[in-house]
Amino acid sequence: MPELPEVEFVARELNRIVGGQKIATAELLRARLAPDSQIPDFGGLLDRAKINFVHRRGKNILFDLDNRRTLLTHLRMSGRFMLLNGQADDPKFTHAVLHFVDGSRLVFQDQRHFGLMKVIETARLDLDPSIAKLAPEPFSEDFGPEYLREQLARSGRSLKEFLLDQTKVCGLGNIYASEAMFRAGISPKRKARNVPGVRIERLHRCIVDVLAEALAEVSGRTPNPAAIGEGVYGDGASGDWRVYEREGGPCRTCSAPIRRIKQGQRSTYYCPKCQR
Repeated sequence: MPELPEVEFVARELNRIVGGQKIATAELLRARLAPDSQIPDFGGLLDRAKINFVHRRGKNILFDLDNRRTLLTHLRMSGRFMLLNGQADDPKFTHAVLHFVDGSRLVFQDQRHFGLMKVIETARLDLDPSIAKLAPEPFSEDFGPEYLREQLARSGRSLKEFLLDQTKVCGLGNIYASEAMFRAGISPKRKARNVPGVRIERLHRCIVDVLAEALAEVSGRTPNPAAIGEGVYGDGASGDWRVYEREGGPCRTCSAPIRRIKQGQRSTYYCPKCQR
């Protein structure tokens, strides 16, 4: 599943290629993609609207429209956007299409069927549960060491499970949570409320650094409007990870074998020596 850096990359690319475009018609081809809208109503909420800009909040991609609405999209496991011309056929697993007045169209494809779309009044966007529950953005002033300290103190869950909770730390997923804990030298099995005070500021810094470095890396990729985000996340993604998906490999700090455990149905990778 794409995490904050990958979603930010997709949002920036969408803003570049469809920001300013006017939607002629919109089609919802799979009802469960937008469970809050009936198929006939979906187009009515978007038809003839201009896309002012595209931005991100958490892992949500937000299309700000000139009809005082916002189209919220969550990619989930395999959702992706494709900007196609009039001659190209819709690919398999196309679930929604935005037809633009210039003849091009933006297709939302989702092989695993987990993606989500929702049309929200822009004035009420911050009140929608998808947005209102989110923690502060990790690059914002609101996400500081003191905020992290307060949230950790209230949680009896493992640190790894805490970091994956978007209401506590926004934008982190399985990859960057493992990487941040390794850099901070904290065991993923430690209870969140038991993280030593001297480690919290370091953990905060490592979270921000891991996300910033990942964002810089994906931003350097060559974008493909016909497959936005391809190779950035999903099966084509790869990274020079320190621990993630390196089970049995040597730790690059101490050479101890990297271990993998299951936490909350997700794999966690860590160094048993560096993260005691």
